[in-house]
Formats: sequence, structure tokens, C-alpha cells
Amino acid sequence: MAWADVWGGAGGAAAILVVAFLVGAIPFSNLAAHRLRDVDLRDVGSGTVSGTALYRVTGFVPLAVTGLCDIGKGTVGPLLAHDRPALAAIAGGVAVAGHNWSPFLRGAGGRGLATAVGALAVTAWPGALLLLLGLALGRVARHTGLGSFVAIVALPAVLAVTDGAGGALAGIAVAVPMLVKRLTGNAAPDPPLVRTLSSRLVFDRDPVPA
Repeated sequence: MAWADVWGGAGGAAAILVVAFLVGAIPFSNLAAHRLRDVDLRDVGSGTVSGTALYRVTGFVPLAVTGLCDIGKGTVGPLLAHDRPALAAIAGGVAVAGHNWSPFLRGAGGRGLATAVGALAVTAWPGALLLLLGLALGRVARHTGLGSFVAIVALPAVLAVTDGAGGALAGIAVAVPMLVKRLTGNAAPDPPLVRTLSSRLVFDRDPVPA
């Protein structure tokens, strides 16, 4: 059976997006935490199912392994989209959304950075490097949330230069669910809303009470 017979046309496009979402939703970090320490990351710290939370519970090796898995799952949808760049870009964003609001975790999830790196590695690889650079510089400066925020916001413009309109679309597709997840967090924002939402968006954390 030809590739186009399976994944071609509108039905194939819809199937690719469903697969991208479901694969993106696989909570590797939470599975590792449960397997190794019998811990649900939703009950740890801020409740974010993330590599950082997993590292605090299990250490570096599980973090590295699940990080690679999270990157890998971001590639699945874009790779299935094959020679349809716009669909591949959207599939990457859908994979990030699956990670951020996993149905396997009743809507909980992480921030989608590793999954976005995987998606962009297929659709617009300079964007993957930009995200990793932002994360690395943020860690060096001890402001990981700020570093990743700058990289996420810069994605569409940078990729428009390096990869044209298709690159800009790929950047927007993964940036939107990451920024929305930062804003919504894991609980309703406390007042004052502007201060809380600004802190979540830029620093990926709620402000410290005065």
C-alpha cells in the first residue's frame, strides 16, 4: 500500500494530527517517576509533569532518557506528514499540545519544550537549536524560564528568516501551546492577575508573595 493511500488526503491529514497528539501525550516523565519511585509528578512541587520535576525525584539518568523520548515523540507527526510542510508544522504544534494537556494525565502535562525541539528538528531545525540555546543560557544565568521565554517568542521571526513562511508557521505552531501552557499553569492564577500572568509568561512561575 502506497504512503499516500494511508496518510494522503484530508482523512490522512486528520489521522496524522490525531497520531501526533496521542504520541505527544505519552507522559514519559510521569511513567518513569511512577516506575522508579512510585511517585506521581502531579503531586510533587508545582504539579508540572516535567523533566525538572523528574530530576528532583529520580536524578539525571531517567531525566536524560525521558528527555530523549519527549524529543522523539515530537518528531512523529511531522515525519508522518512527509512532503506536506504546512501539515508537518501543525502536527508539531499538536504534539506539543498533547504533551502539555495530556489526556492520559486528565489534562495535566509539562511545558512542551523537549517535544517542540523534536518537532522543529524535522520542520525547521534552526528553531530546535534556538530553543536549546535559550534553555542553556537560561540555566547559566539561573533564569531558565526567562531564557526559554525569549527563545520561544523569537521562534517565528528567526525561522521566517532562516526557513521562510513555512519556518514561521512551524515556529508559531509550537510557540502558541507553550506560551498558553505557561499562562494557564497548573492552577487558576491568584490576584493581582496582571502580575501573576506576567510572571508566569516571562519566568514560568507564580510570583513570590510579598
